[in-house]
Amino acid sequence: MGLFSKSINTLDDLFVHTLQDIYYAEQQILKALPKMIDKASNPQLKQGLQMHLSETQGQIRRLEQVFEMHGQKVKGTTCAAMDGIIEEANDILGVAKDKDVLDAAIISSSQAVEHYEITRYGTLVAFAKELGRNDCAAVLQQNLDEEYAADRKLTMIAETRVNRSAA
Repeated sequence: MGLFSKSINTLDDLFVHTLQDIYYAEQQILKALPKMIDKASNPQLKQGLQMHLSETQGQIRRLEQVFEMHGQKVKGTTCAAMDGIIEEANDILGVAKDKDVLDAAIISSSQAVEHYEITRYGTLVAFAKELGRNDCAAVLQQNLDEEYAADRKLTMIAETRVNRSAA
């Protein structure tokens, strides 16, 4: 069975496993964001990260709602991908000394996180719809929309301020 604690034989099994994966990932993000906020020097970046911290808390609540709607116990499963993204971010944040370069690194690392979340939420929305769970899909779509918005905001901050300062 490898990394999975339960066999995945149906799309419903895969839906639940993916839900557990992103739940774990969001918990790890919730732990990592305060460190990034503390290290950020650009006020717009700092504010955006603080806003996303609050959004992440709401996303976790929505995931818990989907677990309940789908008749599942709220539970995470280790997400090696998110662990790796966060480990890489911590490594980069630990060695970047220039504050502008550090801000660029924070954005780069944050966007790696956002892109992973976008893939997971997009997949979950598609699975939920295929399973006839439009109720779950609607809740998950809210998280997906927030992740897209966070990614766009990070891009805007990088392209209009931070990357130029870092260069």
